Amino acid sequence: MIFHSEPIEDILKELSSNETIGLSNTYAKSALLKYGENRLKERPKKTMLERFLEQFKDVMILILIAAAIVSFVVAFSEGNPNEFFEPILILLIVILNAIMGVTQESKAEKALDALKGLSAPHARVLRDGLESVMDASELVPGDIIHLEAGDFVPADARLLKSVSLKSEESALTGESVPSEKNASAHVSANTPLADRKNMVFLGCSITYGTATAVVTATGMQTEMGKIADLLNNEKEVQTPLQQKLSQLGKYLGAVALAACGIIFVVGFANGI
Repeated sequence: MIFHSEPIEDILKELSSNETIGLSNTYAKSALLKYGENRLKERPKKTMLERFLEQFKDVMILILIAAAIVSFVVAFSEGNPNEFFEPILILLIVILNAIMGVTQESKAEKALDALKGLSAPHARVLRDGLESVMDASELVPGDIIHLEAGDFVPADARLLKSVSLKSEESALTGESVPSEKNASAHVSANTPLADRKNMVFLGCSITYGTATAVVTATGMQTEMGKIADLLNNEKEVQTPLQQKLSQLGKYLGAVALAACGIIFVVGFANGI
């Protein structure tokens, strides 16, 4: 069903809901098992060890490690303790670089977790004719929710009633100003997302007015969930600078190997 273009009566019937009573707690529990929690899925988090080891994938880092190993072998064969300083210093620099990389990734992840906490608030929901505040993760399609200024929209929903309603949707549509909403607006089936005036969407906020709405989609079925799914399936790519540095590392590695080969051949030819 295309929820932004169908009549309210048909939508409520499709979702087995009632505007004045809402869903029953019994039905909501079974629906929660069917649709799952109202949360956005994310990629499995990497362990600290995995993050640490990933810092050694760069070609330049591998060259430094190889240089340290060669220096260790030379120092050990010569039996000179002073020769161990350089390889130890190289390894310390490589390890420090890895620790800094892991620290930066951890800080970024914590910041994202904090933002996710804002996008999953509590919601005022009508169940069995009684309005109560509950965790937004327990919402299911068909729930009747109440929204007012300052609220984060807990799920995609079709407006039933609205009074001077405005919603900040820049995170979803890119619009710089709040979008005016109207429960009585007539919207065609092919209307773009930004122009669906009778809908509110997960992750957006209410900046003005009040409204009552019926939840039409939760979790990964929401518009924000569709974007999250694309991001989760997106392969990690290197920045242009990283690509240039990686290419430079390959060139330097090839030159170093060629130089080692020439030195070996010359030394062998001279009987060294």
